[in-house]
Amino acid sequence: MIPPRFEYHAPKSVGEAVALLGQYGSDAKLLAGGHSLLPMMKLRFAQPEHLIDINRIPELRGIREEGSTVVIGAMTVENDLINSPILQVKAPLLSEAAKLIADPQVRNRGTIGGDIAHGDPGNDHPALSIAVEAHFVLEGPNGRRTVPADGFFLGTYMTLLEENEVMVEIRVPAFAQGTGWAYEKLKRKTGDWATAGCAVVMRKSGNTVSHIRIALTNVAPTALRAEAAEAALLGKAFTPEAVQAAADAATAICEPAEDLRGDADYKTAMAGQMVKRALNAAWARCA
Repeated sequence: MIPPRFEYHAPKSVGEAVALLGQYGSDAKLLAGGHSLLPMMKLRFAQPEHLIDINRIPELRGIREEGSTVVIGAMTVENDLINSPILQVKAPLLSEAAKLIADPQVRNRGTIGGDIAHGDPGNDHPALSIAVEAHFVLEGPNGRRTVPADGFFLGTYMTLLEENEVMVEIRVPAFAQGTGWAYEKLKRKTGDWATAGCAVVMRKSGNTVSHIRIALTNVAPTALRAEAAEAALLGKAFTPEAVQAAADAATAICEPAEDLRGDADYKTAMAGQMVKRALNAAWARCA
């Protein structure tokens, strides 16, 4: 199908984009990679009268270090995450997980900020952001504010991002020495969304878990932080029994929607399996 008519804008700065959002309000939509918005426009599920293309704003791209923080521009594409020497050393979970997102064509165009701001529970970066304790920098008419990933996602396509704000940066604390990490994702085929996924970041002291973050993909109306699963492991010996307890706690909070990838029971069971796989893989990477 063909989308309805719209007016196209191509701002050259974040301030200009914010001004356009303020001018046109709910009649405007931001265009990042376009993989979510353009199909919705073709199906006329989304009918913005004004399309604001932020691809020509150079300050929204790139990966850099600021002290012990890795700063990722919101318009940075997935392939840049994969190939970034900074991420490979400082936050390797994001670099490796991007290889599991969609396919090479999409990764050349799809952006990390677009993936996050869209608020789709099937997208990968929401759970990854929660696991790495990321913060998002948002710019609106009153300036910039920074919000944590944990709590940013409110529901399906619902986030703390206001309609007159632009996501500018994703800020990630560099992994401490000895950090283990993993993202396990079950999908039907290359390029598909996850049937269920789990992101884990952990550290150990001897055989005891000293730090743990667990987040889930596509098993609820939004990405989930599995706090009860974390509590089942934190300060305890890493044993098969503890791993199973964490998986059980994670599945207890799952509320997946039934679709072509499976019914709720199947998706919940697969979430438990992804949790166990991710925990064991992350533990193996702990130094």
